[in-house]
Amino acid sequence: MRSRFLIYGSYGYTGELIAGLAAERGHEPILSGRNRQRLEAQASRLGLEHRVAALCDPGALEKALDGIFAVIHCAGPFAHTSKAMADACLKSGTHYLDITGEISVFEALAARDEEARKAGILFLPGVGFDVVPSDCLAAHLAGRLPTATRLVLGFQGVGGRLSHGTATTMAENLHRGGLVRKDGKLTPVPAGWKKRRIDFGRGPVEAMTIPWGDVSTAYHSTGIGDIEVYMAAPRLLRTVALASRFLGPLLGTSPVQAFLKAAIRRQPAGPSLEERKKGVSLLWGEAQDESGARVQARLEGPEGYTFTARSALIITEKLLETETPPTGFQTPSKAFGPDLVLEIEGVNRFDL
Repeated sequence: MRSRFLIYGSYGYTGELIAGLAAERGHEPILSGRNRQRLEAQASRLGLEHRVAALCDPGALEKALDGIFAVIHCAGPFAHTSKAMADACLKSGTHYLDITGEISVFEALAARDEEARKAGILFLPGVGFDVVPSDCLAAHLAGRLPTATRLVLGFQGVGGRLSHGTATTMAENLHRGGLVRKDGKLTPVPAGWKKRRIDFGRGPVEAMTIPWGDVSTAYHSTGIGDIEVYMAAPRLLRTVALASRFLGPLLGTSPVQAFLKAAIRRQPAGPSLEERKKGVSLLWGEAQDESGARVQARLEGPEGYTFTARSALIITEKLLETETPPTGFQTPSKAFGPDLVLEIEGVNRFDL
């Protein structure tokens, strides 16, 4: 039986966190990516094996996955990279995990459910902060109110900053507006479509709707047809969202995209260790049915990137330990239950 796992994009900001934590816990993952120099330096530092492979080279990618039980795909933006990795996993019989939060990726992999089942492998995107805590919270609320027809989720990050990968993904989607789920269908809405005050546990703050991954995954996890996701947003961010409604076409042009991405590259790769230690993730959710009955809950956990490293590794460990791993497209809560999130160090859930 194969028992090894591979981290692709291991030298990126989040991949580095996952690889480092895996090594601390006594695992020996194989590191992989396209940059030989960065890969060799990381492998030498951690004392781990490495395999060089570019996503644009199917043969090399399949060779890198040879004998690998599961891959944690960390090289985004995943709208550009997930298909190549999923294709290679289907051919090599490797379970696919990634840390995306991109709705298009969730939906694309969900559409390939039958392919994955026939290959006997798992497609489990979103094993990080996007979307483990919110997906598990959604499933928990649906379990408390099985008649729910409407689901509202929200999150607030306290401290920290964005990694280059996350910021680049956001830049590429600035001109696309928002998305919600209505009557079971993904429905485009303007950026910052709705606003509301949400108490995440530290007093009410202003929040706005965003196209977060749960607009896709929470539907697959709960079957609830109307879903909105909110993010705590200061006035400046709400103003930018409003402006993007009118500047959308301009924001998507090549010159503006090049300018934004160059600016991102000039910033630190992600939050510092001290920022991650001080940072906190706060989540809130509410499910409601047609009669007006409603349930609410909050969840508190570590800073988002720390959360991602811990959740990705815990899910990988559970997959390795499972005698009969789930197959096909899954969400975190469907694969391992709504209480999966409570196994992550530093996470607490509170029913309201």
